Formats: sequence, structure tokens, C-alpha cells
Amino acid sequence: MPKGRAAADDPAVVNARESRRLSTLLEISHALSGTLDLRSALHRALEILAKHHGTVRSLIVFLHDRELHVEASDGLDAPSHAVRYRLGEGIIGRVVESGRPIVVPQVSKEPAFLNRAAKRPELPKEELSFICVPILLNRRAVGAIGVDLRFDPDRDYERYVKFLGIVASSIAAAVKIQRLVEEDKKRLVDENTHLRQELKERYDFSSIIGTSGPVRQMYEQMAQVAGTNTTVLIRGESGTGKELIAHAIHYNSPRANKPFVKVSCAALPDSLIESELFGYERGAFTGAEQRKKGRFELAEGGTLFLDEIGDINLSTQVKLLRVLQEREIRRVGENRSRKVDVRVLAATHRDLAAEVAAGRFRQDLYYRLRVIELRIPPLRERRDDILPLARRFLAETATRLKLPVSALTPRAADRLLHWSWPGNVRELQNVVERALVLATGSRVDEEDLPPELRGGAAIVSAEGGSPQRLADVERDHILRVLDSVG
Repeated sequence: MPKGRAAADDPAVVNARESRRLSTLLEISHALSGTLDLRSALHRALEILAKHHGTVRSLIVFLHDRELHVEASDGLDAPSHAVRYRLGEGIIGRVVESGRPIVVPQVSKEPAFLNRAAKRPELPKEELSFICVPILLNRRAVGAIGVDLRFDPDRDYERYVKFLGIVASSIAAAVKIQRLVEEDKKRLVDENTHLRQELKERYDFSSIIGTSGPVRQMYEQMAQVAGTNTTVLIRGESGTGKELIAHAIHYNSPRANKPFVKVSCAALPDSLIESELFGYERGAFTGAEQRKKGRFELAEGGTLFLDEIGDINLSTQVKLLRVLQEREIRRVGENRSRKVDVRVLAATHRDLAAEVAAGRFRQDLYYRLRVIELRIPPLRERRDDILPLARRFLAETATRLKLPVSALTPRAADRLLHWSWPGNVRELQNVVERALVLATGSRVDEEDLPPELRGGAAIVSAEGGSPQRLADVERDHILRVLDSVG
């Protein structure tokens, strides 16, 4: 038996070789699973093969539209990105086409070699071996890994093919994970795009119901301010739809594709409002175990909606004023400031001028917030919009709850028109949903409305006259419309 073969079969040598292969497989597995940058991970895997197994050069190719592209390489003398193979072309092309490994013990004696990726300058003085195995995903070849080795007549090619096959399996697993990640990313991007489009349509100015004079005036102001970066103060009673108006301004502005972040100032205690708005550093206070971005940073490039701004404390008002003036924030526990690009919309049901006079709200912040002031009229001042809103809520709720009710009876409509609506649009929406659930026929009738609406309470017209009935309200509405259009 030749000395080389005897040494190769020595148990100690065999154990050392197998131990090295296992160590290599573990190292390659860590390289492939430690990052989502597949190309750099593949290159690292080839470097590991060169380090521990003496590969002269190596490459990994993937199949794209029946053409093989070099995805990663080590030791190649040509730019790997410029190397292409057709399916079935050369040794590598045949491996991918057949899905079976090919071993070329002596490269110099193989006429099928294209030498496209490497010139192999060693051949005149030193023989090389080439081993190529397919990368299989779902039993189909999606690529191949090929290596050049120095020729060794005693090499156990069968075992090396198995070893390289395990490396190819690890690569296939990494490819599968990357494809899943890319599919999820594409799905999320598509969903995000779809949702943003839905939001734009939902909050388009045309989707806001109302034809009364006060509402038309509000529309004109909204259209004027939407395309600017001006700070807007939205005033209105609870339930009038201040958040809806803020959404509409944002989604009709140049910032529509950026975040819309809401802060409910009234819902946050004084001890938390500052950290919620500006964020905090790790260790800034007890419980701050890691750094956290505030709402200003989360809204970068977009819009920050401060709902019920009249409820924040004086200390936070000072810091908020500085942000609006300097366009920069400082996290709690941080020593430096950072710039922010955020448009601020604020809303309140309070009379901030009275709050300023009482010393509960800073005058300078008040003027900074009300560069533009939008007042949302209460529902009692826009009687013409009650029935269109009710019918809209009726249709939306019936669809959502899968109920057959589709209309209001004249008596129910009369009761809706003659209620004072202290809770404004939100109250109307809740009343319609309640009536829809309780309705026994195909239409919402007077008996389906809450007791207080059925109690016969009359309303006073917007002009301050005597109580009106439905026919009078409709007559006045028709006359106003005829007058408005000439």
C-alpha cells in the first residue's frame, strides 16, 4: 500500500480530518445564520473553506431566469459579478441543470472546462481538482458551489462531495430564510402602501360630510393649510371630530407618506407626558432600563397630533414651546439636543384664551400654537348635516355588523333633527349604532332610538326662533340651498 494512502487511513488522521470538517461546518453555519446580508455571509463561508481546507479558489452561483450569476467568490481573478453561465453550460451549468454533483480529479484533462471565472495559472506546473455540488431548495437546484483543490491522488472524493453537500444544504437554508424575509418585507411594503392609500381616501376632504355654511368655511381653511408646514390649533367641543380633521390635514399634505403620531395629552399623567413626548435615555429614572424614542422622533418627517393640548402642565408647556421655536428636542436624561422635522397639529375643547387669562396656559405657547386656528362647529350649529351624517353612519354600521337595516323612517329622522346633540357627532354615531342593533324591521324607527330622543324635546333653530318640526327644517334647508346657488 502506498505510504500516502496508509497515512490517510490512519485512525488518528481520519479523526483529525473529521473533527476539522465538523468544526468547519459549525463555523460556516454561524456565518450564514449571523446576518441577513446573504452575499457577505456566503463570501465568509468560502473564506472559511480556504482557511481550513486549502481551497485554491471557490465560487457560489445562483440561478436567475435560466442564467447562472456568481453570487460570491474567493480567489477569482475576474470580477465575480461579471461572470455568467447559461443553464447546462460548462461543468457548473451541468451541475445546476442535472441537480447532481460533478467531480473532476484533474482539471487539465477535462475539455468541458470553460475557465470563464478563473484562468487557473497553476495548471502548467501543478494539477488541480474541481468539485461542484448543487444547492438544492425544495429538491430543485437553485445554484451550485464549486471549489478548486490541489490535486491529491489519495483524496477521498466521495467523502469530500458529501462534506461539500452539507455546506450546500446550509447555504440552501440561508437562501430560504432570505427569500422568506424578502417576501415578508415585500408583503409589508405592499400592505403599508395599500393602507396609506386607504387612509388617504378615508381622510380625503371629499369624504368629510357636511354642506352647512360653517362646515364649508372650515373646508376652505383646511384646504389652505394642508399644503403648508404651519402649526394648526383645532378647536371644538368633545365629539365634534377634531382627530378626523387632523388626519385629513395630514393625509392631504406633502407629509402624507410619513408617520401620523397621536398623543392624548389628557390620558397621560404629568409624570409621563415629558418622557412620552421627548423620549428618555437608559438610566434617566427608575425603570428606564433602555433608551426609548419619544413621539416627536417617531413622527420624524410627518405630523404629531397633540390632542387635548390644554391639559398639559406648565413645566411641559415650557419645553414644548422650545421645541416649536428651535425645532429640536432633548430626551430625558440626555445632555445634547437633536433636530426634528415634525409638523405639529394641536386640538382642545377648552377656551385657551380663558386658560391663559387664568394663568393655567402659557400665553407665548398659545400664540405659537394658533398660527392658524380651525374651529369645528358643534352639531347643533350645523343641522343640515345631521341626516346625511346619520345615513352615512347607518350604512357603515350595517355593513360592519352585517345587518340588513338600510334607512331611517320619517319619524326617526324627525327625532334626530330635533335633538340638541350635546355629545355632537360622536353621540350621533353611537345613537345610530344602538338603534341599528335594536331595530326589528328593515328600517330604524322612532321606537329604536334612546328614550331621551323619544321624549319629544324640541330644539331651537340656529337663528334663535321657535321650535321647528321636520317639514319646517326641510323647507328652510331647501330655501337656503336655492339662495346659495342663485
